Amino acid sequence: MTIPLLFGPYGSTDLPHNVKDYGVNAVWFHGFNEHSFASCEKRDLHACVEFKTFRADFGQHPELIPIGKDGKPIRYGKLVQGICLSQKEYLSQIEEQLTEGLKRFQPRGIWLDYLTYGGWFEEPEPDLQENCFCSTCIEDFCLHTNIDARTPDEILSEYPREWTLHNCRKIAGFALQYTEIIKNKLPECIIGAYMCPWTPEQFDGALTRIFAQDYRLLQKSIDVFTPLIYSKKSGQNPGWGRTWLEYSHQFVPQDCNVQLILDILDFPMSLTRSATSQVPSYGLQMFAGAPLFQDPDKALLFKFSVEVIRDRLSQ
Repeated sequence: MTIPLLFGPYGSTDLPHNVKDYGVNAVWFHGFNEHSFASCEKRDLHACVEFKTFRADFGQHPELIPIGKDGKPIRYGKLVQGICLSQKEYLSQIEEQLTEGLKRFQPRGIWLDYLTYGGWFEEPEPDLQENCFCSTCIEDFCLHTNIDARTPDEILSEYPREWTLHNCRKIAGFALQYTEIIKNKLPECIIGAYMCPWTPEQFDGALTRIFAQDYRLLQKSIDVFTPLIYSKKSGQNPGWGRTWLEYSHQFVPQDCNVQLILDILDFPMSLTRSATSQVPSYGLQMFAGAPLFQDPDKALLFKFSVEVIRDRLSQ
């Protein structure tokens, strides 16, 4: 399947009718939203769904909170992702929501979000906690690895690599499961995944150790990887997107497509610097970016950046 280059905002689909004049050909929005699909059809834009996987309201569903190495539910603030992946009833609900959405709509792409273990990475000093060590998750680890380890301390001291690999394989397995559901209904649908934007070395390997996202394992099911380059929120400089892209060959398989999502809070520096990367982004999303296209000057800067990226990809 040929993966098209897609450029546009994430969030609101309330865009001017001439938005395509500024290089926009797609919009990303949350869930199977009828209004958003209609708006995309009216403007002749590709409709791309952000599909929530492992994120829930822990106030309403405390049973979903992952268990830390101290045997207690992990600490969390207003923003958190990841659930206990032994909660089969909730996992069935996720699958049902995806299946029902595909019955009603035909998105050009679906980006899987929160496809990780527990935590939050959109901040300068993240509170990183090993998880999930509920008794069922530990039993699952022992069963699939043929390792007899019954406590978090024993696992983390004696089998940390096996534990991390097991969790990464589990996340990759869910990615493949959701991809098969989508492709069976819409074979030409693009499958994306929003990714923790860290390199494998950062925060003591937290990309895999905490969030269990392994590009090599995920590449079997993901067409486009989208790291969340939110510079101010993460305490990074505006050139972070470009730096990430130019280092990505160290850990992203060569034949994988990487498409950044940038934050409107970082406009315009993050956009212009990312656009001039020696390793171009395969398309581009702008988080909360709809207001850009109400301002002709800002919209023209987006258009110019799109043209630069397209030119670099054609070389």
